[in-house]
Amino acid sequence: MKLPGNPFCFALESFGLGVHTHLNASCGVCAVKRVGCRRRAGVVVLLAALLFLPGLTLSQGVTVDNPYKVKAAFLRNFAHYVVWPEYALPAGNAPWCIGILGPDPFGDILETTLRGRTEQGRTFVIVRAATLEELPPCQIVFMTYPDPAKRRAALAVLKQKPILTVSDEPEFLPDGGVIGFEVTDRVRMSINLDQARAVSLAIQTKMLEVSSEILENGEMRRMR
Repeated sequence: MKLPGNPFCFALESFGLGVHTHLNASCGVCAVKRVGCRRRAGVVVLLAALLFLPGLTLSQGVTVDNPYKVKAAFLRNFAHYVVWPEYALPAGNAPWCIGILGPDPFGDILETTLRGRTEQGRTFVIVRAATLEELPPCQIVFMTYPDPAKRRAALAVLKQKPILTVSDEPEFLPDGGVIGFEVTDRVRMSINLDQARAVSLAIQTKMLEVSSEILENGEMRRMR
């Protein structure tokens, strides 16, 4: 990813988010908390590369008017950083399918984010469904059921398939979801590596490096 401006201190702006990461030893913040700042800077660069949009004053956290702008950007880029088994991909150059299962919190944000975008030669199509029966085959499913029982019932079906399930609802990973989100003053992404491996989804190292927690071998491991 090519970074604009000063190679030591750079700011990236997109979707109304602002990221400023200090990499310069002469920076006041780094001079005071050099080790912590450098560590956070490394995470920010990886996070920015994953988003292809960048956010925050990342040594400070994230400030965003609508967290679903961030989530939409992540959903777009999962098609780059996750590898599906060949049989789970659309035929030919058919579009990636991103499904919203449950009440739609995005409005037109997903359409705006994905308009004109391609990944691996495929565009994106968005489908919305209230029930599993209405959901066509998708590579990515963002689940919004607020009812834990309903969410667990849907996951019991989806977790048997090579589908990247994503949600911002609590307890999503222990129930069998693959990726959990929390966007407040910081972006937190948790990954269920056990579930991803169980359905032959390969998650690239860059995603693991920017995650907050990883569920692996039955144990939740805090990353940062």
